[in-house]
Amino acid sequence: MKIGIIGAMREEITPLLEIFGKYEEFSLGGNRFYCISYKDSQIFIAYSKIGKVHSALTASSMILHFGCEKIIFSGVAGGLRSDLKVGDLMIATKLCQHDVDITAFGHPLGFIPESKVYVETDAELNDIARTVAKKHDTLLKEGIIASGDQFIASGQKKQWLIENFSADAVEMEGASVAVVCDLLNVPFCIFRSISDSADGEADVSFDEFLDSSARVSANFVKNMVDTLLNIGK
Repeated sequence: MKIGIIGAMREEITPLLEIFGKYEEFSLGGNRFYCISYKDSQIFIAYSKIGKVHSALTASSMILHFGCEKIIFSGVAGGLRSDLKVGDLMIATKLCQHDVDITAFGHPLGFIPESKVYVETDAELNDIARTVAKKHDTLLKEGIIASGDQFIASGQKKQWLIENFSADAVEMEGASVAVVCDLLNVPFCIFRSISDSADGEADVSFDEFLDSSARVSANFVKNMVDTLLNIGK
């Protein structure tokens, strides 16, 4: 099996590379991909760089060039729900692009013709995540993630995301990865560790908690990969 694991920033994949250890590097499309031989399978890890274009390119490269059969996105996100606290682990049930707006043509926010507002994550991978969470006594929260090419720091914008998309968390890459995987029929899941809560202080808490939040996601993804590969035997 070939599994692709993506983070947006170097900080989000560094813990994973430390966990898995030895790897081989490949360059493609202005990015680096790290290939790990693990339990008779291959794991490809990359940080896409920030934003939907970069993450879409990275997901496409993993699937079309390296042949990844499943995609996991691991990283951090800003919490929008009051019960989401810094360090909480969250899995996306579905994702949307909050910065898509062609309402002038009568379409709803987030909608692109021949597409849809929300893309659902893979049910089987989500079930594996729930199993891992239960086994390791980890609280795994679930919800809708909104993605866009903006770092959301204002309380007003956060409320807009809640009202228009029922969003529970916000980041800058997940929905584009979801669209790519959905169109190419590749199962995927999106994990996010909450790096800042709905307190209007994203610019402060993001930097402070980025490293610890990324490590929470990385450890969970490692456990999920182990479970996934054991099921595949």
